[in-house]
Amino acid sequence: MRFSAEDLLSALLEAAPRPTSQAPRDARGLYGLVDHHGDLRYIGSTSSTDQTFYERIHRRHRTGSEGMSHYFSAMYNTGRMWRDRTDPLTKADGDLAKALRNEFVIDHCRAVWLPLPDTVDIARLEAEVLSLAPDHVIAWNRRRMQAYDEPVDLVEGTLRRLGWGAREKAAIERQRLRFMSAMVSPVAAPAPKPATVRQMRVTPFPEGPFRFFALDVETANNDRGSICQIGVACVRPDNSIETWVTYVDPQEERWVFTYLHGISARTVQGAPTFAEVLPVLRDALNGATVYQHSGFDRSAVAAACGNCGLPVPQWDWRDSVNVARVAWPELRGNAGHGLASLKQHLGLKFEHHDAGEDARAAAEVVLRSEGIQLVRTRPPVPTGQILLVADEDFHLIEDDDNTVLVVQEPAAASMPSDPNPCKHTGRHIGTTEITRGNLDNNHIYLRSFFDKFPADAIGGSNRASAAQREIAVDWGGATVVMTDLDGQKKFFRKRAWIREFFERHGARAGDMVAVEEVAPYSYRVALQRRIS
Repeated sequence: MRFSAEDLLSALLEAAPRPTSQAPRDARGLYGLVDHHGDLRYIGSTSSTDQTFYERIHRRHRTGSEGMSHYFSAMYNTGRMWRDRTDPLTKADGDLAKALRNEFVIDHCRAVWLPLPDTVDIARLEAEVLSLAPDHVIAWNRRRMQAYDEPVDLVEGTLRRLGWGAREKAAIERQRLRFMSAMVSPVAAPAPKPATVRQMRVTPFPEGPFRFFALDVETANNDRGSICQIGVACVRPDNSIETWVTYVDPQEERWVFTYLHGISARTVQGAPTFAEVLPVLRDALNGATVYQHSGFDRSAVAAACGNCGLPVPQWDWRDSVNVARVAWPELRGNAGHGLASLKQHLGLKFEHHDAGEDARAAAEVVLRSEGIQLVRTRPPVPTGQILLVADEDFHLIEDDDNTVLVVQEPAAASMPSDPNPCKHTGRHIGTTEITRGNLDNNHIYLRSFFDKFPADAIGGSNRASAAQREIAVDWGGATVVMTDLDGQKKFFRKRAWIREFFERHGARAGDMVAVEEVAPYSYRVALQRRIS
């Protein structure tokens, strides 16, 4: 039997993550490690015939030494789960921290695996799969990520399950303090990001027009004015995003947060000062809406202005946290509306604690919310009626001897106050008939109007060749689905939601699905009942 690296990668990407303890004890092959956000971050293989998935994943990666190729141990060697295994003086506390980490991985991390026969060259297949894998899927393989910040709420959940007492909690708190101390020491700080080019002047700002901006900063220490990086996501009228980023020399001797963002005094050598950057930002953002995710960034800009003796710019600040609270109220009291939570909930792809990446994520939150809010403020359809399409030109569709009844949508209620209301009211782009095959295989054919979708959201025939950009699909469920389109089969690539969509509406072969564009890269699907 011949195995294709592309097919193997696709199978790994599509596999449902499972607890590490469920890894097979009698099988070998390729596997992937999934972090606490639900993101696949590492692809590996069982390197010998006497090493099973269970041994490699649940034991070695989870419980192995932090400094070796045991990635769960290495990536979660942080906060109260941190230890220095070379320090005999802290061994007792460190052993408790390691035990907590082992249990944390059981609770909050997952893995996928793909059994292969022992007769194949697993090492060769692993190398071929790694050569095809997207960078974000193998970020741990290539050492492109530092250890995570402690997921405090999740760690607390594990502690509640373990029922640890005051003695154990005091020990791991000591480890957290040791971790903080180690991270600010010159020896323990991660390798700095070098400034590859000495910036004699500020990087030119992109030329507009822009709908709005999102701004994020990183700081050197607890002084909010110690800005060392600024990122601005610039959202154009077509909702595309261009990101502007610059390092900033805060002229600080004390660097506390290098362990978070990797920026140090060496990184910003030759970078402009805040006083040199501010005029560029003032001109670019004057009179525009500027989003921040929480109030930190606005206060940091104000503090930096105070440090330089400069007037604070009077930009039209908005908070994307408030936008997210309106759009996704179900997160309140659960994971919350921070970027880390929204990353998991919305499937955002970004590296936290990089100003450019975080600014772009905040902008994407606003864009995603526009489509969500539009849907959620629509009036309910009266009982017994089925909402079909909102296009004013459609009242009755005739097709040979069959008639499709279209119930006209009531006039939309006024939108609540929204800092950036969506300008799109819904454009009908096509209708497709549901077949028996659709019902059996959970897909919806989009062939007759496939060219109406954006080209950069259309990918290849499997996940390994997915498009660079995704579209949002509102199907009436609790969450909007983010997916790209299969360019060969011409349907939505992610299909788990389609079964529930069919079941919720009692779909039958011969019924129709109408597709609307409610905003760029944002769509809504609705069932049309065929009357025989």
